[in-house]
Amino acid sequence: MTTQIQTRGQLERTLSQRIQAFYREQLGHQPSKITCQISDRNLLIVLENSITPAEKLLAESGSQELAEQVRSELDEAIQPLLLKLIEETLSVTVLELLSDATVETGRTGIIAVLGDLPNFRSPTATNKHKKKEINQDESQN
Repeated sequence: MTTQIQTRGQLERTLSQRIQAFYREQLGHQPSKITCQISDRNLLIVLENSITPAEKLLAESGSQELAEQVRSELDEAIQPLLLKLIEETLSVTVLELLSDATVETGRTGIIAVLGDLPNFRSPTATNKHKKKEINQDESQN
C-alpha cells in the first residue's frame, strides 16, 4: 500500500488538529480554533481562545501583568515540544519559532521559519471544475 502525499490544505488541517490536541494535553485547555497557513518556507499559525482559564482569572482580577508573565513562561516551556510537533508533521526542519499572545483578545500568533518547503501535492481539479473549464472554452469558440 502506498501512502498518498497530502495537499497543502490537508497538511494544514492535520497540523491544526495536532496542535489543538497538543494544547489540550500540555495545558489542559483547547483553543477554539486554529488556523495554519503554509507560505513558502513560513508557517503561520493563529490560535483563537488560547488563553487558559487560570490566565483569564488573573487578568480579570487585576493581575494583568502576572497573567502576561504566566503566558510568556508557558509559551517558552512548550516551544521546544511545539517545534518538534511541527517538524514531525511537516517533515521539515524548523529554523526558528516566533510566538506572541494577547491576553486581552485570547489570541496567539506563531510564525515558524522552515528550512525547506514542505512536500505536498497539488489538488486535482474536480469534474465540476473541469466541466466549467470545458464550457468556458466552448463558449469562447
